[in-house]
Amino acid sequence: MSHTAELIAVGTELLLGNIANTDAQMLSQGLSALGINVYYHTVVGDNPGRLRAAVELAKSRADLIITTGGLGPTCDDLTKNVLAECFGRKLVYNAEAEARCRSFFQKIGREMTANNAQQFYVPEGAVVFQNDWGTAPGCAFEEGGVHVLMLPGPPRECTAMFRHRAVPYLRALSEGAIVSRTLKLFGIGESGMEELLREKMNAMENPTLAPYAKEGECELRITAKAPTEAEARALIAPVEEELCALFGHKIYGADISSLEEAVFALLRERGLTLGSAESCTGGLIAKRMTDLPGSSAVFRGGVVSYTNAVKEGVLGVPHALLEEYGAVSEPVARAMAEGARRVLGCDIAVSTTGVAGPDSDDRGNPVGLVYVAIATPEGTRVRELHAGSGRERVRTAAAHNAFDLVRRYLTK
Repeated sequence: MSHTAELIAVGTELLLGNIANTDAQMLSQGLSALGINVYYHTVVGDNPGRLRAAVELAKSRADLIITTGGLGPTCDDLTKNVLAECFGRKLVYNAEAEARCRSFFQKIGREMTANNAQQFYVPEGAVVFQNDWGTAPGCAFEEGGVHVLMLPGPPRECTAMFRHRAVPYLRALSEGAIVSRTLKLFGIGESGMEELLREKMNAMENPTLAPYAKEGECELRITAKAPTEAEARALIAPVEEELCALFGHKIYGADISSLEEAVFALLRERGLTLGSAESCTGGLIAKRMTDLPGSSAVFRGGVVSYTNAVKEGVLGVPHALLEEYGAVSEPVARAMAEGARRVLGCDIAVSTTGVAGPDSDDRGNPVGLVYVAIATPEGTRVRELHAGSGRERVRTAAAHNAFDLVRRYLTK
């Protein structure tokens, strides 16, 4: 399999900043999981000359080129034409592509316009990736040692086409199996994690270990290659064991997407329920929980107590505490969590109160000061944070820490 990839996103709207290039992020993550190194990201507008130049450059430095966008019916959809030209292939008619396109328009009750016909053509000899999520098929071919894959641009189509069409194609090219396992960490920064692992990572060849930083948390991806998947997993197992011993409870899961997913699984496993009382996070904890399918089984609800009146009137925070300590304080965070547990009738409740910014509060508390509390049948605990500046950073840190408190409580 190719191990040097370049992604080429085609679309003037990307260069203008009208839309974000989320396809590139998704593809890079997916290719990394396959053990393929992405060395370059290129974005080029709907211009055949500039696209041609970008493809020629990619040919000189990558043996896997994946393009996104430019496969549709309009006059600025030029990707197939330019790629076919650059690799010396002509476009040929594909009957299945036409049948699927006509069927798509029939299902949505719209007449198919004539310009859609250009979607019926693919480079000669290409493997066609039929698109069950839109009208433009993708395709793949190999020429001169370079593998070329073309995927549609709309993120919903691109993601589905990559997972269900491109990934099986890429796996089939590989001799043996490439397996990745991603450990998720909270409570350590990327630099601290990397310092502990630098010597080990530099010495590893198979499996390999790669660190990644995300907003407020980190990842460690272990990737192994072997003749079979079972053998690859056997190579990963001792490395994972060693990392778990090194980082302990900072590792909150493997091959899961988020802290809230870990919390959801633990709550469901133990038959417990969660509720929230949020001030500075403004409902972010509740949103993240309810984004998970099936969360109604474990999440009772949340109170966004942004003002003191709601803290006092709904959650029952004593007026004297608010007067003496202020809303951003350990006693108020404690009372909010206990009030939420009582009002919502849940086993566990978390609360957040803090200064998200941009300015300090009326008591002079600095931006980034946050108190996060957890109320349980065994009592209440409060964690003080100094999350730095930036509203989203502060809010994200507060929510992360709330989930981390629940996770640690549930795993003792």
